[in-house]
Amino acid sequence: MDRTLLRVDSARLYTQFRRDRGEASLLDALRVALWATQYTLGVIDAPKVARKALEGFRGRAESWLEASCAEWFPKYVLPELQQAGRRAVKEHRDAGDFVAIVTGATRYVAEPVAAELGIDHVICSELELDAAGCFTGRLIEPLCYGPGKIERTAKVAAQEGFRLEEATFYSDSITDLPLLEAVKEPVIINPDRRLRKIALRRGWPIEAW
Repeated sequence: MDRTLLRVDSARLYTQFRRDRGEASLLDALRVALWATQYTLGVIDAPKVARKALEGFRGRAESWLEASCAEWFPKYVLPELQQAGRRAVKEHRDAGDFVAIVTGATRYVAEPVAAELGIDHVICSELELDAAGCFTGRLIEPLCYGPGKIERTAKVAAQEGFRLEEATFYSDSITDLPLLEAVKEPVIINPDRRLRKIALRRGWPIEAW
C-alpha cells in the first residue's frame, strides 16, 4: 500500500495530520521519518517500532481511531492515491481476481484506501483490544511484516481457496522479499535500491507508478 497504491508512507501522512491538529510534535514527526528511512533500508526492528508507536494508543477507544482515520483520509490520503495503482486494481477486479491490500499498517489506515479502490479484503497488522473496546497497546501476533506477512496472507489464501504460488504481489520494499519469493508473479513498484538490484538480477518486472 505505502509507496505503491499511495505515493508516500501513510504513517507520515497520519503524523502530519496529527501535527496540523496540534496532537503531535516535531519530535514525533522526526521519529516517524527515521522509522520510514530504516524501513526503506531494511534495517528496522519492526516489532519494537510497532510497540513504541502503540504506546500512545493504550487506553484509547477503538472508535476514537476509526473517527480520526475517517477524518484524515479525504484530505491527506486521497490525493496521494496513484492512478497507476487504480488501473492495476481495476484490471485485476475486471479479470475476476481475488484482490487484497497486504500491508504492515492497520485496518484503520488500510480500509479507507480499500473502500476507495473497491478492494474487498485487507490483510494487515492487528491491534489488541480489551473487553471495553479500548487499545491495550499490544499487537496481535504476528505483525504483518516479513515472515508474518506470509503467514497472514497464506491463511487468507487457504480460506479463499487459492495458493500463494498462484498469486501476484506488488511491492516497493526489500522487507517484502519473503512474500515476493513465495508468489508466482512478483511485480516491483518504485523499489528501494536493494530490491531494485534483486529484481534486475532475477528478471522481475519493475514499474514506476
